[in-house]
Amino acid sequence: MVKRLLKSLREFRRPAILTMIVMLGEVGMEMLIPLKMADLIDIGFANADLQYIVKTGLILISFAVVSLCFGFAGAVLGAKAGTGFGKNLREDMFRNVQTFSFSNIDKFSTSSLITRTTTDVTNVQNTFTMAIKMAVRTPVTLLFAIIMTMVISWKIALIMIAAIPVLFAGLILLAKKVFPMFSRVFKKYDRMNNIVQENLRGIRVVKSFVREDYERDKFNSISNELFRDFSKIEKILAWAGPIMMFVVYGSMLLVAWIGAHYVVNGEPVTFAFMGDVITTGLLTSIISYSLQILMACMGLSMIFVMIIMSRESMRRISEVLSEETTIKNPADPAKETRDGSIEFRGVDFSYGGEEGNLCLRDVDLMIPSGATVGIIGGTGSSKSTLVQLIPRLYDVTDGEVRVGGTDVRKYDLKALRDAVAMVLQKNVLFSGTIMENMRWGDPNASDEEIYHALKLAAADSFIEELPDKYETHIEQGGSNVSGGQRQRLCIARALLKKPKVLILDDSTSAVDTATDARIQQSFREYIPETTKLIIAQRISSVQDSDMIIVMDGGTVNAVGTHEELLHKNPIYREVYESQRKGDGSDDR
Repeated sequence: MVKRLLKSLREFRRPAILTMIVMLGEVGMEMLIPLKMADLIDIGFANADLQYIVKTGLILISFAVVSLCFGFAGAVLGAKAGTGFGKNLREDMFRNVQTFSFSNIDKFSTSSLITRTTTDVTNVQNTFTMAIKMAVRTPVTLLFAIIMTMVISWKIALIMIAAIPVLFAGLILLAKKVFPMFSRVFKKYDRMNNIVQENLRGIRVVKSFVREDYERDKFNSISNELFRDFSKIEKILAWAGPIMMFVVYGSMLLVAWIGAHYVVNGEPVTFAFMGDVITTGLLTSIISYSLQILMACMGLSMIFVMIIMSRESMRRISEVLSEETTIKNPADPAKETRDGSIEFRGVDFSYGGEEGNLCLRDVDLMIPSGATVGIIGGTGSSKSTLVQLIPRLYDVTDGEVRVGGTDVRKYDLKALRDAVAMVLQKNVLFSGTIMENMRWGDPNASDEEIYHALKLAAADSFIEELPDKYETHIEQGGSNVSGGQRQRLCIARALLKKPKVLILDDSTSAVDTATDARIQQSFREYIPETTKLIIAQRISSVQDSDMIIVMDGGTVNAVGTHEELLHKNPIYREVYESQRKGDGSDDR
């Protein structure tokens, strides 16, 4: 998991390595300072040698300044490496999400993906930044401080060595209790983000049904759950401080007491080059090294706690990075779509891939290029599922779908989807001007081409009435235009692709019948060679089609023209007659 995440380091690998190197320089200076302090006390102060005191003092100051410079450089390099790592991690996650098929996206909720690219990445970034600064510094400090203490007195060094496992044993016990809690907390974060997202997306519905209090209570409930979980986690982690302080100050008291006893009784040092006996200066050095040992242990414990806190975030990020799209380009993909003909051959489909729970079963259809095809059926009859197989948003469970005579699984995905334009049920516009939204259909489209597409979609009339006309800013999701206007803009955007297949998934439901008729006429006159599939609830939207497909329960119930279906298909006839009664029409 860690290896997979570290692949995102890339160009920031160098500052990460340099951070660890300069940390070594800082440690080196810190190791020399206690030794010079011992000389300052035992020689300078003991002999009242002012010249030696000044000379040694200047050396100590120089060591401190060099250590400060190394520390500053490490902080700057570490910050650059950490923030760069976080940037690359977010980019890699987003890039991989863009490759996901609808099946992959169905595995992750939108709110979960948002949490993973924000909160989770921040947790991992902070842990990484601390780790690269402490990963070398802390172990090296611990090692050299123990060695230097043993050089002076191995007996005192044993006190410090014995304190280390006591410290880590306490922290490991805390970690075992805390880690499962973090796993639950991040799932609740996902739920909270989902509540916020749904509320903001459907704010008009919330207000129209006066459900503000309900939504507030729902948010407060999950927020309070998070509060209780984090409070419990903090109460457990709060023990980390007292445990560390107890071990640190307990060890320091033992070192000071035993060390003072050795100074008074003239305890010999471990190695003769340090002197004959432990002096006041050497005891000061021992205390300094002991403090560095314990501070290093505290640093390791902090890294340990942060890793525990971010481990669940690492797992969640790794899940997104390791997820492979279920829809991939074949080895030698077809790059050109011959025409807009569509063929379904024995198609079965299930969203979960299980053959026993099929949404579509045994679908056989042949649609010639350039035909206008209407698709009707009741709710849940899999009309949308049927058309989503054409641009390979999903792969069939069994059988095959052909476009231009070629199985869609043999096409290059970009080539196939460039040839198929789709206006979904949920029409989506993006923040930006109308012209910017239109260029999603064709980035290189001229202004005249955009105006023409908008005219074909019957969107020019309402745009001309807007204050800024074609430069009118569209809010996120198109919230500042009506449903019908949003549908017409999305149709115009699809037309700019000049597709071989145009799919309209109930995308004229919010426009009036006159505008719908104008759009249908534009299709017949200006894109006759494009195959047009129109899913609609209104018979009037499809009755002039070359062929109409009646869907029922995931199967093709009937195929024919309007007149043919009226005579031979009871489902179609029932829908037609119910709509005639609904609009006040009769046969007279």
